[in-house]
Amino acid sequence: MTRHKDMMRFRHMLEHAVEAVDLASGKAREDLENDRLLELALTRLVEIIGDAAARVSPVERESCPQIPWATG
Repeated sequence: MTRHKDMMRFRHMLEHAVEAVDLASGKAREDLENDRLLELALTRLVEIIGDAAARVSPVERESCPQIPWATG
């Protein structure tokens, strides 16, 4: 079951990363500074990605060295 849960977490990470990229597409830094909803939305998407990443098993983390896993 852990592998299945990890795959769901990877899917959530990817889906939310794609959504963040879509939201930021065509935007400049000034847009982020001047659009509180954009800032909140992107912050939340990154939080979701981080939460999912934190729950990925050590075995799967080792099999994906291309992902910059947070430590400590």
